[in-house]
Amino acid sequence: MPRAALLLLCLAYVLPGLLGRAPWRSDDINAFGFMLELASGGGDWWSPRIMGLAPEVDALLPYWLGAWAIQLAPAWLGPDNAARIPFVALLSLALVATWYGAYHLARSPKAQPLAFAFGGEAQPADYARALADGALLALIACLGLAQPAHETTASLAQLSFSALVFYGFAAAPSGKPLPLLSVGLGLAALALSGAPSVAVLLGLGGSLSLLSPDPEQHPSESGTRRWATAVAARAVLITCLVALMASALDLWRWRITVPGTETQTWLGLGKLLVWFTWPAWPLALWTLWRWRHHFFRAGQLPSKHLLLPLWFAGLALLATLFTHSPERSLLLALPPLATLAAFALPTLNRSLSALIDWFTLLFFSGCSLIIWVVWVAMQTGVPWQPAANVERLAPGFVPSFAPPHFLIALAATLCWVWLVRWRVGRHRAAIWKSLILPAGGAALCWLLLMTLWLPLLDYARSYLPMVAQAQRDMQGSHCAQQTGLNAGQITALRFHGGLVLTALQQQNSCAWLIVGIDPTQQALSTVDASEWTLQAQSSHPTDREDYWLIYRRRAQTGL
Repeated sequence: MPRAALLLLCLAYVLPGLLGRAPWRSDDINAFGFMLELASGGGDWWSPRIMGLAPEVDALLPYWLGAWAIQLAPAWLGPDNAARIPFVALLSLALVATWYGAYHLARSPKAQPLAFAFGGEAQPADYARALADGALLALIACLGLAQPAHETTASLAQLSFSALVFYGFAAAPSGKPLPLLSVGLGLAALALSGAPSVAVLLGLGGSLSLLSPDPEQHPSESGTRRWATAVAARAVLITCLVALMASALDLWRWRITVPGTETQTWLGLGKLLVWFTWPAWPLALWTLWRWRHHFFRAGQLPSKHLLLPLWFAGLALLATLFTHSPERSLLLALPPLATLAAFALPTLNRSLSALIDWFTLLFFSGCSLIIWVVWVAMQTGVPWQPAANVERLAPGFVPSFAPPHFLIALAATLCWVWLVRWRVGRHRAAIWKSLILPAGGAALCWLLLMTLWLPLLDYARSYLPMVAQAQRDMQGSHCAQQTGLNAGQITALRFHGGLVLTALQQQNSCAWLIVGIDPTQQALSTVDASEWTLQAQSSHPTDREDYWLIYRRRAQTGL
């Protein structure tokens, strides 16, 4: 694939949503809150807290990266935009590591196509680059990657560093120092990102895959075996050092949840697996079927280009079953699944390739058309049904027109039309051609959402409307006590509203109290009705279960 085209596609996928977007509710603003707290000097760097609340993910490095970026960035950039810069680099690292990992696996002799009797087969480097292009396209095309990959969370850090470890083990047989250095840095960073157990298991499994001999490294069987054993021993040593580091820093946290036996639970996990990893998973299954005879031969380990991605993907799938947040664990399976999907490309027949193309064309063209129609309805009120749906689902939202966003979205749509026209035309065959439409369609839809729908998504997925309403209810006050608020709500009131929040237990003269309501409504029991009177109840316009109560001190009301 032309390097310039591949680079432009990656930029079109990575950059949208970088600037001009508010932190979204849940994981995004929660993580941003801890970064902001550390950057302002109000927290312990080894134990981040927001008013006594610990992060949901016991990570350190992602919060450090965001805090360092906030401290180093100029003031005009804004803390939220500055915090996203290292995570853009992490997403880029994940894409690059996946490409190079697939490239080195495709260079292994067992992954190469059979040589023709009279020559004319693809050169090993060209073949490996084509498969690496396919792996990168498959990763971008995965539907579940879009939102988590563009948020400032520990999940993206874990994805990036697991991909770096994947590359390190894939390239380790080359004998160069960079792969083993990547393994060490990746495992250590993965442990510091809240996944020390995953890091150790990836290290041990990756070390085992290195025992699969590579005849190109040493021509003699004994030399090949000694070389593989030496490299695997170094990888095991690195893994043990990472485990010792995690123990010394007290990073081990066991939060295992056993899935229930209810049918709905397993159906939900099955649906998540199907859409989250689409279209990589069907191609990965096709790879396992077509390469099934290469798993075990004469007592040897399976071929490395199958064993390594299988271990990484299988471990992530297993973690998905036993964690309370399966989306975050399943995210780690995308690079190895995309690599397995790439090895299916040389074996696809014309009818199956055409089926993928037509399904992708209809799906992403339909999605982009819906995005445009809804945007036109928001701007003009025509057609009336989409406009009415937006008003019903996001009451109070006022649409706005941004010419730069419109021009970028229009240019991206024209590029999609050109890409479709190129794909259906008669061109030189390329094994990555079956994944160019899925990757291009995923990048197009994400870009359209981050341009045409960005004001609507900010309104629906951020705390901006709730904070604005709270400021009106509190008559512009900049001081409040709080109880029962979660880390995201505290961050939103501080960052968007500029409020100085203190705990209810602390004695001060603040006239306002904001009470967060959890499902058990335990926070209400801490409010003294003789001292506080209910002033307002504010809920999110798109989520009625996310709300807080605003009280005013009775002494200030004259009661």
